[in-house]
Amino acid sequence: MNVYEMIAFIAYFVLVIGVGIYFFFKSKGNAGEKDYFLGGRDMNGLVAALSAGASDMSAWVLMGLPGAFYATGLSNMWISVGLFIGTACAWIFIAPRLRRFSIAYNDSITIPQYLTNRFQSDNKLLLIICAVIFVVAYCIYAASSISACGTLFNTVMGIDRNTAMIGAAVIIIVYTFLGGFNAVCWTDFFQGLLMLAALMIAPIIAVITMQGAGFIAPDVVIPDNYYNALISGSFDKTSVINIISGLAWGLGYMGMPHILIRYISIKSEKEMKKSRIVGTCWTGIILVMASVVGMVGLKYLGGGLTDNSQVFIRLVRGVFPALVAGILLSAILAASMSTADSQLLASSSAFSSDVYKPIFRKSASDKEMLWAGRIVVIIISVVALAIAMNPDCEGIMALVSNAWGAFGSAFGPVIVLSLYWKRLNYNGALASIIVGFAVDMLWYKFLATPTGLYEIVPGFAAAFITAIVVSLLTKKPDDKVVEIFEKAKLPTE
Repeated sequence: MNVYEMIAFIAYFVLVIGVGIYFFFKSKGNAGEKDYFLGGRDMNGLVAALSAGASDMSAWVLMGLPGAFYATGLSNMWISVGLFIGTACAWIFIAPRLRRFSIAYNDSITIPQYLTNRFQSDNKLLLIICAVIFVVAYCIYAASSISACGTLFNTVMGIDRNTAMIGAAVIIIVYTFLGGFNAVCWTDFFQGLLMLAALMIAPIIAVITMQGAGFIAPDVVIPDNYYNALISGSFDKTSVINIISGLAWGLGYMGMPHILIRYISIKSEKEMKKSRIVGTCWTGIILVMASVVGMVGLKYLGGGLTDNSQVFIRLVRGVFPALVAGILLSAILAASMSTADSQLLASSSAFSSDVYKPIFRKSASDKEMLWAGRIVVIIISVVALAIAMNPDCEGIMALVSNAWGAFGSAFGPVIVLSLYWKRLNYNGALASIIVGFAVDMLWYKFLATPTGLYEIVPGFAAAFITAIVVSLLTKKPDDKVVEIFEKAKLPTE
């Protein structure tokens, strides 16, 4: 355990807890439902952009993705390409319309609420189905962030992995509990800057170090086809499936609730344009540099790491003095926590606003709603912690992949169609969500390994087709729904 690295980590924890306390006292602990879960729709464009990016790029971008490039090279580039295309398309085609539509349809503050209001329906089944999927998928997703924190502290400081995960979960709960959406977005903003700095600085300094006279190059055996973008070295079935699966990661952006909610929170169309540029550029740089870290890591560290996810950690500790290394390694905490807090808030808002109040307690006050949401934060954190601590847990990349596919398949098609197809109706949306989630889970369980195809591909396709077929076979939306749709298409500012 290095005291300087410990100082850097403690300083980071003080910062994020301080942000939560600041927003708690700013609202005097009594923020309304819209303020706590959506920041009052008054989010600055720059903060929203980095918050969306940081909540998206969990610890896998500092551990999972570099580890993949370290082990097998350029064939992993298709995931990065898919994610970049996906985030650009989401900012251009989804974000502006979703913000306008969520306001037009009863000032919706959550994704399930928007989907229900989109059809002016009193049926609560869609809300319940969404809430169930949120809780299941976010427990898995949050587990990946908690697991990353455990790996970091165990590797760097020798702290028991389970103890480290418990501590990380407590920290995340505290500042999400206190400050709500504003605290989450502002901590994400600082964490996004830290992630960017760490990924840009580490490989550049490592390359400079390797050029020095005192550097002793390790023995490196470059794997076959390491610098080939085709996984098998030729354009065969395996390579085609790898390319399709990698590019399909971009589909996840269309249905990721904790990212979509950032679009809804932006205060104006003018700020949205700023967010679009900053958010897309940030994501592009992050993805490129994470890939570079893995490949530089192979040259600097040599092959043979027992845990590929530790490439970034070992590279930083080998290149920088302890205090600087501690600051840069805090980026892993930043990536983990910026995603976990966003997921906890999205799932708690879905439960309290979309299930607890409309179904169980219609007369619930704002204060009661906030406490209901906070209790859900604790419950999901405990379940996620249990998943992360399970010895059979598959690891960071696998957990993220599972949750990403589930959300993209369940919500991606219905979000896209709700914004661009006025014929979509309630039945089509409900069927699409159920089918997308079910196909994704079944494909992962039975067909992902034998086919090699990422489950989001069949899940998204099945959900998209289902939405169209069911909508065409059932009653058209009411004239009022269509009228609001036509008005919401037009920019308001």
